[in-house]
Amino acid sequence: MPKITASTVAEHRAQQREALIEAAIDILVNKGAAAVTPAAVGARAGLARSSVYQYFDSSATLLSTITEEAFRRSNEALAHALATANSPLERIEAFFRESLRLGAEGAHRPAAALMNAGLPPVCQQRLMELHLEQVEPFRAAVRQLGAPEPALTADLIAGMLHTALAAVEHGTPLDTATERTLALVRRCLTPTADVVPSSDTGR
Repeated sequence: MPKITASTVAEHRAQQREALIEAAIDILVNKGAAAVTPAAVGARAGLARSSVYQYFDSSATLLSTITEEAFRRSNEALAHALATANSPLERIEAFFRESLRLGAEGAHRPAAALMNAGLPPVCQQRLMELHLEQVEPFRAAVRQLGAPEPALTADLIAGMLHTALAAVEHGTPLDTATERTLALVRRCLTPTADVVPSSDTGR
């Protein structure tokens, strides 16, 4: 049995499980889903394969756990960011700001790798459910603003977030991408009645 580094056996097991999940995510992001095996994960975490089987009995179980973990941590951060937002627009801005911050830290990479991993149908379905749960606060805020065709509007605005995430990955400073994206989002969600039309002198 490995040396216990926590004050209780339960804490030690929790630490080992967390280390295995971290190792599995690292392998997934860098080598793909096919490389996520109990032996590989155990080697990366410094544990024997037999120890891995105490927590995860197969590669499928590891991938299923990663699927849940890929969203749990981000969801906690997003919920915390949205907790102090007092209006639909503030919730959208908080969602975008925190999503970009998480993206800059690479938090989206496990989910992105899973989406392209050719997972079993049950895992693919769960992945989609988790994604929809994660973006629902943003989509609800768009609906609450009374935007026309809210589902389409939310999809189009989400495209800006994906583009901004890609820009950050390619070297655009986080602050620059965040502020520019939020400026565009505000413009898109400003009621047309509040927009002063430019004078047309060509007629």
